[in-house]
Amino acid sequence: MAHYRASESKREQFRRYLEKSGVLDTITSVLVALYEETDKPNNALDFIKLHLGAGGPEPADTEALRMELSDLQQKCNLLMEENKELRNRLMQYEPSTEEGAAE
Repeated sequence: MAHYRASESKREQFRRYLEKSGVLDTITSVLVALYEETDKPNNALDFIKLHLGAGGPEPADTEALRMELSDLQQKCNLLMEENKELRNRLMQYEPSTEEGAAE
């Protein structure tokens, strides 16, 4: 009987821990949202993951997005350099508006 009370005490401590940290409220709100869905999703677990914030991009997707971001940043830098170079070349052939106003 003493073993039963010890495990019951641990359960109660764990329950209080979950309650204090807001886990019970969060899970309850997600389950209520699932209950209130008019069109129940085919996969309830995916619904719960999505609403708990665990439905983020897969690691492979994240890596692909990082690589794409890096490529786009490089392209942007190259285009900015090209733009700067073309503006400088244009300035050689067109007088600036300040010089035109002085004449």
